[in-house]
Amino acid sequence: MRELCLDIETTGLDPRSGHRIIEVAAVELVNKVKTGNFFHSYINPRREVPQEAYDIHGISTEFLQDKPIFEHVAHKFLDFIAGATLVIHNAAFDTKFLNYELQILGLSRLAMERVIDSLTIARSKFPGAQASLDALCKRFGIDSTKRTKHGALLDSELLCEVYIELMGGAQKGFGFDASRKESKKSVVISESITSLPKREFPVSVVDLELHKEFMLKHFKKNLWGY
Repeated sequence: MRELCLDIETTGLDPRSGHRIIEVAAVELVNKVKTGNFFHSYINPRREVPQEAYDIHGISTEFLQDKPIFEHVAHKFLDFIAGATLVIHNAAFDTKFLNYELQILGLSRLAMERVIDSLTIARSKFPGAQASLDALCKRFGIDSTKRTKHGALLDSELLCEVYIELMGGAQKGFGFDASRKESKKSVVISESITSLPKREFPVSVVDLELHKEFMLKHFKKNLWGY
């Protein structure tokens, strides 16, 4: 069974207020065992990163200026997560942002049927106890000392460890083969691109219609059938 522990970092709390994804990562599990494969990319949100967001993840506006925009990584991201169950801590937050970005591009939203919310599982198993990622790492004795700031890739790695413990621990001698065909190769998008100007949000209705016409004209059907 292929599962991906997924996490994002953003400029704020709500995409409808103009906030955007600035980092996305997904770490692969097969039969509750980490394969070493992962997806990771920083993303240029084409807007300023507010100080309060920077204080949480330490990702600055200047750092993101030469990173790709979401549209340039969307298909590689969808290819990596294709067919997998997505494990997300506080899934409503991450899927809200991801589906907003996908909808702007005219791509299908992530189906909630393929999403497992580890926060919901933790609250069910330990009612009344703290269920943050840090609290769960402490509960299960998982080393999170490198987590001085939030980061999508590190948090995805830690989430894998937490999720495995929430589900009863790793299965030893399960006959897992890390080279099995269903396993994807890691995707790390780190190349720099020409700096893009900031863009005012939200996207106008006119822009959305023009983009939709462009996609229908030039990309009537992509590799994923969307």
